[in-house]
Amino acid sequence: MLLGQLLLQTGAEIAIIAAAVIVGLIALWIIVTIPVWIAAKILTLGRAKFTRAMLVTAVGPIVYAIVFFISVAVLTVALGDPTIPAIIAFILAFIAWIGVFKKGFETGWIRALAIAILATIVFAIIGVIITLIMQAIVPGAPPITPIPLQQA
Repeated sequence: MLLGQLLLQTGAEIAIIAAAVIVGLIALWIIVTIPVWIAAKILTLGRAKFTRAMLVTAVGPIVYAIVFFISVAVLTVALGDPTIPAIIAFILAFIAWIGVFKKGFETGWIRALAIAILATIVFAIIGVIITLIMQAIVPGAPPITPIPLQQA
């Protein structure tokens, strides 16, 4: 009887943790999509939709990871030392990621690269703003960004 209650309690805790992780990942996905959408909106002259930015934001890292790991594996077998293959794989994966932006926002390579760069800048700015707000509300909160925003 006690074991049954323990298993039910443990199962409920696991379900709560799983739900929290899923909600957290969805929230993170939406937050990361915002800078991509803003950048795409600016650089596609308003043609970018938020749902398209969400799709690109979801597919981009998957394509990046697949290209990176397959490239590293194949090039390491071909070349031996993993250092050079990792550098080449990083470049190939980045090009694939930009390709997802190109296809997803129906734009050229240069504009897709610009969307990626501008999205990174907007993401950093949002991170700084969130850090400043968090530190104003909770003075002892650690910074979210790697940039120190206040002197100790």
